[in-house]
Amino acid sequence: MSAFARSKSILHAEGVSLAEIAKRFGTPCWVYSRLALETALDEFQSELAGIDALVCYAVKANSNLAVLDVLARRGAGFDIVSGGELKRVLAAGADPQRIVFSGVGKSAGEMEMALRVGILCFNVESAAELDRLDTVSGALGKVAPVSLRVNPDVDARTHPYVSTGLKENKFGVAYEDALPLYRRAASLRNLRIGGIDCHIGSQLLDAAPFVEALDKILLLVDRLAAEGIYLEHIDLGGGLGIHYRDETPPSVKDYLQPMLAKLRGQKLRVLLEPGRRLVGNAGVLLTRVEYLKPGTVKNFAIVDAAMNDLARPALYGSWHEIVPVVPRQGPVRPWEIVGPVCESGDFLGRGRELVLAAGDLLAVMSAGAYSMSMSSNYNSRPRAAEVMVDGDRAHLVRRRETIEELYALEGRLPRA
Repeated sequence: MSAFARSKSILHAEGVSLAEIAKRFGTPCWVYSRLALETALDEFQSELAGIDALVCYAVKANSNLAVLDVLARRGAGFDIVSGGELKRVLAAGADPQRIVFSGVGKSAGEMEMALRVGILCFNVESAAELDRLDTVSGALGKVAPVSLRVNPDVDARTHPYVSTGLKENKFGVAYEDALPLYRRAASLRNLRIGGIDCHIGSQLLDAAPFVEALDKILLLVDRLAAEGIYLEHIDLGGGLGIHYRDETPPSVKDYLQPMLAKLRGQKLRVLLEPGRRLVGNAGVLLTRVEYLKPGTVKNFAIVDAAMNDLARPALYGSWHEIVPVVPRQGPVRPWEIVGPVCESGDFLGRGRELVLAAGDLLAVMSAGAYSMSMSSNYNSRPRAAEVMVDGDRAHLVRRRETIEELYALEGRLPRA
């Protein structure tokens, strides 16, 4: 069974019609496939069979509890970047010893929370963070497991907003600063060095930058060993891309095998932090056409989803395939697929060749990653419902927000 395919011309998620999902749960609506999630994780785990390795899903890509639960049940760990994500993965049943904490701005409170539950490792990204973690650990009478996220200054050849491994990026410790900072970490009594971490970007379509970065990291591993600083694990990060339009991303095998070959003989546990690759093609956004507005220059199809639901096209200029759930016959026209938000940048797709009528249901494909997790309430729009399909059953895994909930925490000034 395919995750998203047509049956009798109607687009389905596994065994459930997307038209029926829209009728039952309304639109806009996110729909995820359990089969697609499990298949994507299995692809990593099969390549890592027989190796001491842990796949830590990057929670920021999609943090719905049902998604986290599906992956946790299949043995995934988690890569988090906030205290909120820590609480989410724990609520989903994650083992703290399968959690790594990344991010450049960890607060003292977040550090304390993670130390109390006993996470696997902190990926430290600056000297100041290292000192703060030492202080927080000491106050709790604990020893914090740490690795340094090292910035190898490798061009990931991706969109500049999701490139993280160059010198001008805010992430990680500069390569030339890593060795002295490891020496400092080794001298701090409330820290224990566990490993080394590297993440160079997102939506990468070429395996070569990963290998280039690993070569530089392994040189540093050898230099650390020469000084008596021995590591337990190496975290290769994530960033492997997916198919949105005409991309040809590497298979997981082609991505992993060159790096695993270089790690043979190293007594290091291997950690990975995939996000988009696990969930990107496991979700779609359902939206309905409210109005058609033909024009002399452009034709606009105004739908009920908007940039507050799916920010990627407006934010990155990203392309998502947009297809009718139930195709119709008629003349094809180029349509601007736009939302009701009061911004000229509110679009989901430009110049799409479609046959449309008001009321038609559209599916925005490959919308499982950095979609709902980046949505907002701009224009006081409630966030959409989320549905998980498991075979021939559709489960509501996050109900639609109400307008009243949007201002429930607010209050007016007292009247004089």
